[in-house]
Formats: sequence, structure tokens, C-alpha cells
Amino acid sequence: MNDDKGATADGHRLTAGEDITKGLRESDTFDWHEVSAAEARKGVEDGTYYLSLTMPGDFSRRIASSAGDSPETGALQVRTNDANNYIVGQISRTVFAEVRQAASTKASRSFLDRIFISFSDIHGATVKAANGADDLEGGIGKAEKGSQDLAAGLKDAQAGSGKLSDGLARLDSGSGELAAGARQVADGTQTLADRVNGIADKVGPFVAGNEKSIGDTARLVADSAGAVRHNLGTLVRTAPAAARGAHKAADTLNAVYRTRCTDPVLPDAACADLRKAAQAAEDVARVADDVNTLVADQNGDLKKLDAQLAGLQEQARALADRAPRLSEDLDDAVAKVNKLNEGARKVAAGARTLHSGLGSASTGAQALDQGVGRLRTGADTLTGGMYKLADGSGKLADGLHDGASQIPDYDKKDRDRRTDVMADPVQLVSKDLHKAPNYGTGFAPYFIPLSLWVGAMVAYMLIAPMNRRALAAGAAAWRIALAGWLPVVAIGVLQTVALMSVLHWAVGLQMTRAAGTVGFLFLVTACFAAIVQWLNARFGAAGRILVLALLMLQLTSAGGTYPVQTSPGFFNALHPFLPMSYVVEALRRLITGGGLAPVWHACVVLLAFTAGALALTAVSARRRQVWTLDRLHPELTL
Repeated sequence: MNDDKGATADGHRLTAGEDITKGLRESDTFDWHEVSAAEARKGVEDGTYYLSLTMPGDFSRRIASSAGDSPETGALQVRTNDANNYIVGQISRTVFAEVRQAASTKASRSFLDRIFISFSDIHGATVKAANGADDLEGGIGKAEKGSQDLAAGLKDAQAGSGKLSDGLARLDSGSGELAAGARQVADGTQTLADRVNGIADKVGPFVAGNEKSIGDTARLVADSAGAVRHNLGTLVRTAPAAARGAHKAADTLNAVYRTRCTDPVLPDAACADLRKAAQAAEDVARVADDVNTLVADQNGDLKKLDAQLAGLQEQARALADRAPRLSEDLDDAVAKVNKLNEGARKVAAGARTLHSGLGSASTGAQALDQGVGRLRTGADTLTGGMYKLADGSGKLADGLHDGASQIPDYDKKDRDRRTDVMADPVQLVSKDLHKAPNYGTGFAPYFIPLSLWVGAMVAYMLIAPMNRRALAAGAAAWRIALAGWLPVVAIGVLQTVALMSVLHWAVGLQMTRAAGTVGFLFLVTACFAAIVQWLNARFGAAGRILVLALLMLQLTSAGGTYPVQTSPGFFNALHPFLPMSYVVEALRRLITGGGLAPVWHACVVLLAFTAGALALTAVSARRRQVWTLDRLHPELTL
């Protein structure tokens, strides 16, 4: 029965009970059955099982405790019953001693492998580890300083990358505006070039053919501007008088018109002409007023007009001087405008390329700024981690140094105690339900019926199984059978009393149920006497040989020494059909203890054998009452 719950030692699962159970079930030596505790106990008690082996629930835990502070021994529990078979108990103790030794050896090796291997090597390795931890602490300190410098540098790099990203973003925006403006400029220069080229195509031939006229006209304009400038002062002085004279002339003409045309003196045609003259005079007067008002109100502007006229005069003269080369200047101007247009287109294309490149650069700069930001965050995290690592490495070094100094050094007493546990961590707890104190007690149930059978056999060598006079007198067959059986039974009773007295008081046999044992032996004596009587009565001299043969068969099939299951199959087959099998089993319960069911069973079987043998003897007696020639002249006489 495996009640072991298993245990864990140094991170490894230990199932010693399961391992032993598996090994036993794979063995062909015994027929093992895994049953419950109650069934095992009942089976050993009533003889269903010869023995039981129990792995307790804490079996693995006790074995695993060898690695702890309080090592304990594991105990295998064996239960036998000498009332079933004494030899089985002896065999089981030998077998389970080997099981215990094997389990102890396995546990010892496991214990040694995990706990006591190379403590000095562990100490040296711990010291090396502590020194390595010191070096690690120094290296981590330098790494921590480097991570701080890296974090500071990445902080500056992030600031620079941020500025670069902002600047490139602004440049990208400006380059977009530049590209748009350059496109507009290119469009404008293209329009200008188209117009200039169109005008040049139209004006060029005219300028080429009229250079002299243009020069003369320009000189005329210059001279006219000079004359106007010269007469501006006279205009200022004469404008008021001219206005007054114009009004006076207009008034005079109006008066003449009214005088002559109201009372017509003149012909109609003359009056009409006079009316036109009067209106013209009024118009001149209004113009004169306007000129006078203009001169009076715009005296300051006339100075500007004079300056402008001076400029016009100068430019006209310059034009007159350049007039012979106007065609050449026009061609040169057209070439420059076309060149300007071509340059503007190149500038527009370059501005587009610049804008596209600055867009990619701006995106890259943003990605660079984000990447540097992540690097900075990582560097800060690294700095924090390096700080913790440096602190942890310092604690590790301190802990290793402390650990190296704390590796246990057991004293002799503790070493001896652990060595004892290590050498034999598994103990065998054997419990015999009804233990026989010695071999004599254990084998008594086997040899007692042997002696009673031999006693009956010897008795019928001396006493006839059937009385000849009774046979000759024609007595009843059953009376003849009883007459030959009762004297031997009486002798058997005396033999039993003498035998048990010697065994008890002389040899020291202790019986759990003494009275029951003696009473049962009286029944055994009666049964054996009846069987031996019938064999002798039925077969005569040959019957004595059969009695001896039957004794041999019973001795080998009764299971008195070794379990009958260890005998060949032939004897196993005979076991339940011979009386001594039941006698041996019953005597074990009567002498060493245990349930009485086998005793009552044996009593029934023995009574059946006794009654059957007496009946057969009576039949033989009846047959012997019939005389034949063979009986009158027997061939063999003993």
C-alpha cells in the first residue's frame, strides 16, 4: 500500500514510495497487489495475504529531510501474520531488509549528491564569486559614470536636434514660399519676354528706319520743354491780366450782341456770327479764369512741373543723343530680357528642388529629434538601471563575502548524527500481528499433526482395523467400524495429552488458546485414526503403504514450512483436498492467535473426513463378512 504523498528537495520532486512500489510490482518474485490500508490489514488477518508493505504518507518527506536542519529516517511498514505461515514472516523480513537497504542506498546517494559534495569547493567558489562581484561592482561603477555622461550628451544632442528640426521646418516653409515666388517671377519674366519679343518684332523695324526722326523729335521735345520752362514765369505774371481782359472782351461782345440783336439792326447772319463771337469770348474768359485759378492755386506745383520739365528736357536730349543707336539698344534689351526669363525659370526649378530636399531634411530632422529623444530616455533609464545594478552588485559582493564566511562547518557530534542518517535513512518498521516467538512455535502446527498421523499409523500396525471375531460373528458393520476405531482414538487422546504436555512444560511451547488447541487435536486424532483405519481395512497390507504415501502427499501440500504457492502446481492442486492442510492452518490460529474462522472451517472438514472414513470402513467391514477362497488362503501374511 503506497500512502506516500511525495516531497520536494532542492527543487526536485521526490517520490520514493512510488519508485519502490513500481519496482516491486515489476518484480516476478511475489504476486503483489496494491490495495487500501483496511483491505491489507483484513487480508493479512484472515490469511488472504501473507504479508503487507506500507509506504507511509511522510516517507518521501522524511527522506528529503536529510537535506534540512532536522533529518529524519523514513520507515517502511511491514505487517505479517505467523498464524498464516511462520516461514513467510522470516522470508519477508529478509526480503524487506534488502528493500530497505536498497532504498537507504538510493536515498544516501541522493542525499550526498545534493548536500555534502565538496563543501571546500563550494567555499572556494564562493570566495572567487565574491572577488568577481567586487570587480563587477567596480566595472559597473565605471559603466554608471559612462551612462551618466551618455545621458548628458544625449540631452545636448536632443536640444540641438530640436533646434535643427525647427530650423529645417522654417526653411522648408520658406523654401515653399520661395518656390511659389520664383514660380511667379518665372511666369512674369516669361510674360515680359513674350511682350518684349512681340513689341521688338513690331517696333524694331520702325526704330531702325526712323532713328534720325526720333532724334530730331527728341531734340524738339527738349527744346519745347526748355521753352515752356522759360515761359512759366511769364504765365504766372500775365494770367490775371489776361483773365481780366478776357472777361472785359466777353462783356463788351455780350453788350454789343444785346444792343444790336435785341433791336435787329444787323441781318440775322451777322447776329449769329456775333453770338458765336460772344460765346467764344465767354469761353476764353472761363479758360482764362481757370488758368488764373490754376496759376494762383498751384503755384507750388508749377515748381514741380518745372523740375519735371527739366527732367524731360534732359531725357529728351539723352534720347536724341542715343537715337542713332536705338535699334542696337533695342536688340540688346530684348536679349537681356530673354536671358532674365531663362534665369528665372532655372531659379524656379531650383527653388522646387530646394523645397523638396528641405521637406525630406525636415522629416529626417524630426525623426532624428524623436530618435535622440528616445535615446535620451533610454540613457536616463540606463543610468537608473546602472545605479541599481551598482547598488545590487555591491550587495551581491557583500552577500557573497558573508556567505563564504557562513558556509557551515559541522562539529563531530552533528557530523556523526548526519552520517548515521545518511548511511541508513530508511528504517524498516515490521509489525507482526500474531508473532511466533521462535521457530519451534512457528513449526509446531506442522509437526504436531505429523506426529499424530504417525501415531495412528503405528497404532493400526498393532491393532487390527476390524475385529475378526466381530466379523465372524456377523456383527453390524458400523459396530465393527467403531470397535476398531475407538481404541486407537483413545490411544491418540493419550498421545495428544502426552505430546502437548511435553511441548508446553518441557519444550516451552506457549499457546494462545491452549484448551482449544488440545480439544482440536482430539478431533484431529479421531479424523486421522478414521482415515488410517479405512485404508488398512480396505486395502489390507497395501493400505499401510498408502497411509505412508498419503502422509508424504500431505506433508508436501499442507504449506507447513513454505507457502504452498511456492510449491509445484501438483501440490497446489492437492492442497485443498487433504485434511492436514486445514489442520496446519487451524493450529496456527490456535497457537499464535488470529481469527478462528479457519479453525471452524477445519473442524467441519475434519468431521466430514471422519464421518466419511468411518462410513467407508463400515462398507469394508460389510464386504469382509463375506468369505472367499482368497481370504481363507491369503497369499501374504504380515
